[in-house]
Amino acid sequence: RRALSLRYVLCEVVSEDPRCRQCIEDRALGLAVRDAIGRVHGDYGLACCSVSFAVKYLNAYTGTVLLRCRKDSYRLLCSALPFVRHLESRNQRYPCALNTLHVGGTIRTCQKFLIQYNRRQLLLLLQKCTNEGERQCIQKSLSCSLTEEQSQSGDEEDDDGTE
Repeated sequence: RRALSLRYVLCEVVSEDPRCRQCIEDRALGLAVRDAIGRVHGDYGLACCSVSFAVKYLNAYTGTVLLRCRKDSYRLLCSALPFVRHLESRNQRYPCALNTLHVGGTIRTCQKFLIQYNRRQLLLLLQKCTNEGERQCIQKSLSCSLTEEQSQSGDEEDDDGTE
């Protein structure tokens, strides 16, 4: 039998409401994504995407989400993500949006992308600093991420698998 080919979609939860990120649960996020797929692509799209769909990683603090789906249905998934308009948790509805950051063939490639993305975000924050305390805090974060990358640079090459 042939191995199942998968794709990993890295997203961030964007919300004006600070309570939204505190209440994110993978089950609620999965339901919201499935609901959006059903509204946009109907039963066919939902069936295609549901086969291997899973919320593989969720960091409520940063709003980072990693979704898994089959390779042949990742475009259906990605096209439905902008239609996620809210998350429900504990009978509360929080308005939000999902911003797709990267689509990769492995979790590792998404992880590498996220490290680079976060470094770029820190550099943007560094440019907007208003005092020396903020600047030192961000520079410390940047130096931590640089030493982490140097320790991982000896790892084996990874096939990206994106199209």
